[in-house]
Amino acid sequence: MNTRIFTLQLCAILLISSLSLASQKANKANLEEQLLAQGLVNIQKLSPGILVELKYSTTDNFLGADTYGDLVNCYLQPKVAIMLGQAHALLKKAHPELTLLVYDGARPRSIQRKMWALVVNTDTQDYVANPDRGSVHNFGSAVDLTIASNAGQALDMGTSFDYFGDLAQPKYEEKFLKAGKLTPQQIKNRKLLREVMTRAGFQAISIEWWHFNAVPMKIARTQYSIIE
Repeated sequence: MNTRIFTLQLCAILLISSLSLASQKANKANLEEQLLAQGLVNIQKLSPGILVELKYSTTDNFLGADTYGDLVNCYLQPKVAIMLGQAHALLKKAHPELTLLVYDGARPRSIQRKMWALVVNTDTQDYVANPDRGSVHNFGSAVDLTIASNAGQALDMGTSFDYFGDLAQPKYEEKFLKAGKLTPQQIKNRKLLREVMTRAGFQAISIEWWHFNAVPMKIARTQYSIIE
């Protein structure tokens, strides 16, 4: 190959790579700026001890897709972030060796639309709120999380995050405990999560052990603007 042609091709590859990286950084910055502009706060700024692993910034979720890109920080409404800090303090007081591990928080509707496009007209459509209607996550008032060791090892809750089956639903826990499909320790771990979250003012839901609302959807609509 002609050396000049090879050099030009290499320069082109490097330029494309550089532009792609710059675009990724811009997208991350734009998303974070958007969240901050709407008055949301980075939860680790208020409670540095809380661990964050945004599952939708990875492919380790039921979508099998990364919809957040390079975003690694979790944002919530200020009041909700304070409540989460209170839940974390309650956990640490009772169990210094444990911490909260957050999987998702405020979710812009632009991300909700990406998620909706992946599930619409599939068997998992019911697991993602229609973006036209929105979800409590879209108002920065819901959080998905678990409990982990201080080293980041998640406790055994009987199912993984984003497991959409009866085994993940708190309303069936006693039934599955009696059937031997959930262990006493798994139930104990779930109850500890619910205890610290509800004592801090969050509301658990009956179909996902990891999801907690700071306020009902009806209240979220009146208190906050949807995050676009």
